Amino acid sequence: MTPYDSTSPTPLDDIRVLELGQLIAGPYCGQVLADFGAQVIKVEPPGKGDAMRQWGEADPDSGEPLWWNVIGRNKQSITLDLRQPRGQELLCELASQADVVIENFRPGTLERWGLDYDRLSRHNPGLVMVRVTGFGQDGPYASRAGFASVCEAMGGLRYLSGYPDRPPVRVGISIGDTLAGLHAALGTMMALHQRDRSGRGQVVDSTIFESVLAMMENLIPEYARAGKIRERSGSFLPKIAPSNAYPARDGRDVIIGANQDTVFRRLCEAMGQPRLADHPDYATHRARGENQQAIDDLVAAWTRQHDAQHIVDLLAEAGVPAGLVYRAPDMLDDPHFRARESIVAVPDHAGRPLPMQNVFPRLSDTPGRVRHVGPRLGEHTESVLTGWVGLNDDAIDALRADGVI
Repeated sequence: MTPYDSTSPTPLDDIRVLELGQLIAGPYCGQVLADFGAQVIKVEPPGKGDAMRQWGEADPDSGEPLWWNVIGRNKQSITLDLRQPRGQELLCELASQADVVIENFRPGTLERWGLDYDRLSRHNPGLVMVRVTGFGQDGPYASRAGFASVCEAMGGLRYLSGYPDRPPVRVGISIGDTLAGLHAALGTMMALHQRDRSGRGQVVDSTIFESVLAMMENLIPEYARAGKIRERSGSFLPKIAPSNAYPARDGRDVIIGANQDTVFRRLCEAMGQPRLADHPDYATHRARGENQQAIDDLVAAWTRQHDAQHIVDLLAEAGVPAGLVYRAPDMLDDPHFRARESIVAVPDHAGRPLPMQNVFPRLSDTPGRVRHVGPRLGEHTESVLTGWVGLNDDAIDALRADGVI
């Protein structure tokens, strides 16, 4: 596990971002930008802050939820009541100094507060506003509450997740939220690039349901042209064989993907059954697809005779894609994770190393990095209002007394 590194330059350290969103989708966009060096100022309601500060498993030592340290990492926190006129005025002043504003409120919320794009960009025409929602800024569903679960279902993911004889399942994480945040970050960079050419900002509209839909491969044209509705298939893809999870002797599962003709031949040789590769039922991709259950049964009969790690090592040597099903302990112990610095140890607020995923993708000259864990609520309120807006101590004290910060 790699220790925290603060030495390398980052590609976005000249970008200023205001993050107004809460929970996951908008803040994940802010996390991505902050990971690559942007100064991300998270604007939170006074007193309670982002609800993500309360989500997830708590640290047994401090009692504080651990998830916040990831999604809030590399950001600064200020408190500001956007429902109060003075809070709205301050947000406008901050936006005049920013490159990007991220928000994931329900459509119309910022407009009710007088914080629409026209007002925020009036004195800053280069401002990029990133709006992350369940269903978008327009259309008949725009005003609906859009949690990831509902939008994953609408985008097609839930219908395909699970086994055909059981109801749809979630994939285990809030994938719709993070996909929307990732698309939002991509849209941010494209809008900033266009601003470099035109001098003007624009609005980035990233939705959860469309971010999921974008991942649905050929789902739509398959139905539109061939009348095919893709169904749940569990741990395999229909007509793609062998490619599945196979049971090992020690109770673990091994993922093997050997559906390509040449790779299947190598698998047969590793299994000690080279003639299978020439059998008419298995010799071609289409033949294996038609006989998917039979070939899966043959592979599973072989894997049950060996321990999982032995299978993975043997197939790696043979050039057949195979791997174990990892959990967190496996990731922390794996030499490839260590060599790649995929997990980094970051000092928490008590100075103790906290392992978390590193920054991806990797840039050769200006990689992103994790500089610090999620900030305490309002930790940077005074420094930001002083540095960005020029308020003095008396003005800040008055704002605090009025509950604006």
